[in-house]
Amino acid sequence: MKLRLRVKEIAEQRGMSMGKLERLADLSHPTISDIFRNPYKEVTSTTLAKLATALGVPVSDLFEEVADDRSD
Repeated sequence: MKLRLRVKEIAEQRGMSMGKLERLADLSHPTISDIFRNPYKEVTSTTLAKLATALGVPVSDLFEEVADDRSD
């Protein structure tokens, strides 16, 4: 199982631009841009907390478990 970030979807549902999210979460443009482009990006718990606060959701809403595409 892998964790996939849902930050982009939640931001879009709330009509929030990357710029506004950057300001509200006090995170850099490259960080937000990387998360939007790569939903599997590893992020710190501090970053998750800032994103959750800015988006008005619990941290647990920011990610979902997805099946690993590998076949062993």
